[in-house]
Amino acid sequence: MTNTVQVYRVYIKATPQAVWDAITKPEWTQRYGYTGLVDFDLKPGGKHRTRPTQAFIDAGMTGDLVDGEVLEVDPPRKLVLTWKLLMAPEDIAAEPYTTLTYEIEESKTAGTRLTVTHDLTGAPTTAAMVSGAMERLDAPPNENAGGGWAWILSDLKSLLETGETIVPAP
Repeated sequence: MTNTVQVYRVYIKATPQAVWDAITKPEWTQRYGYTGLVDFDLKPGGKHRTRPTQAFIDAGMTGDLVDGEVLEVDPPRKLVLTWKLLMAPEDIAAEPYTTLTYEIEESKTAGTRLTVTHDLTGAPTTAAMVSGAMERLDAPPNENAGGGWAWILSDLKSLLETGETIVPAP
């Protein structure tokens, strides 16, 4: 059983603006986590989507990977949106859109605090995926898609602090 609301927090040695850019700009999002090219219409009611990188296209995934609607935007402090994983198994397709909140706060003692809150009400399969419950530690890097938000945020932190991701690009 996974939690309906999952909260993840990471402290990053970077400015709030750098963290915001890494979340909202495709030149950053294609470099960490599961990769993908984000498009945001950064206004309430605006659409967002994540398009496939060439690696996804080469693997046969040519459609959008994620989509939703922007609910609230306050750069570089807060972004709230609906969120649905489109590149997942069919059982996720039947689940509703979930709500994803990014809160970015400057800390005088610890860089920038990024808190990701994901309300997964009514979406148990999505909740299991993003919690990391499906992670396979023995899988090769290109076959392990189960680390969820903890893995994505760890990779984001590594990229912003060192210029390198946890799993090097092929």
